[in-house]
Amino acid sequence: MVQLVMTTDLNLPNKRVGKVRDIYDAQLPNGDAGLLIIATDRISAFDVVMENGLAGKGVVLTQISRFWFDYFGTIPHHLVSTDVEDVTGISDDERAMLKGRIMLCKSADVLPVECIARGYITGSGWKDYQKTGMVCGIPLPEGLVNSDRLEEPLFTPSTKAEVGDHDENISFDRGVEVVGREHMEWLRDTTMSLYKKARDYSLDRGIILADTKFEFGLVDGAKAPILIDEIFTPDSSRFWPADLWKPGGEQPSFDKQYVRNYLETLVGEGQWDKTPPGPSLPEDVLTNTMARYLEAYEKLTGSALEL
Repeated sequence: MVQLVMTTDLNLPNKRVGKVRDIYDAQLPNGDAGLLIIATDRISAFDVVMENGLAGKGVVLTQISRFWFDYFGTIPHHLVSTDVEDVTGISDDERAMLKGRIMLCKSADVLPVECIARGYITGSGWKDYQKTGMVCGIPLPEGLVNSDRLEEPLFTPSTKAEVGDHDENISFDRGVEVVGREHMEWLRDTTMSLYKKARDYSLDRGIILADTKFEFGLVDGAKAPILIDEIFTPDSSRFWPADLWKPGGEQPSFDKQYVRNYLETLVGEGQWDKTPPGPSLPEDVLTNTMARYLEAYEKLTGSALEL
């Protein structure tokens, strides 16, 4: 049975804590300095960390990311190893706890723009469209309904928020001011290329990849960014069953939309206002969310993940 890992306390330097990941400085297998990125079982929604977690969630996220990094092998990225035996300076008990949920990665200076690709109108994009007829300032045709497929996917960047703060959508031109035109054009083109390829791959396996987000960084002052963080996971993407897709409302999903929908119910009842601290999630929400994560893994990779 997989262990619930909500936090870590390793004897490694420079611990940083994100919404769902703990990060330490670490030595890579070749002796270079790098990062140990641990996917915990914390659950984040609406940029808030929930009170309780989902045992094994970090393992599923890491293994899905590993699959996609392998699939997009020609895209430069930060992942070096997912083998916990490559981690030095930790105990056998810690190694057992971290099995399946670690990535040893190259260190990178994170570009402060989160790159979002939207192939369908849903979530905050749907709310934006209802109010303005646009998504993140991009005009769209009249008459679209919730979960409609967009004729051409959108690139909608945002700023990366600190834990507890909300990411802020920005225009392409604002992104140019932040990272420069050359980098911003590269981020847009790479984001859309990755999304379209993964969208087509997923659809062939019965999954609609409605939207996703990426982060990129620079290694050792290099001019060309590399892909960092996670990629095409249920935490960073919306996955829908293709055979059940019906525009005009919310869709069944293989991602944490089940959590979001529950939280929206609490918001509607006045029990939570989308600010920290996050509420405790009931057992049925946790169980159903994990079932969706595991089904997504199996459909995408063609094999079951044993936790």
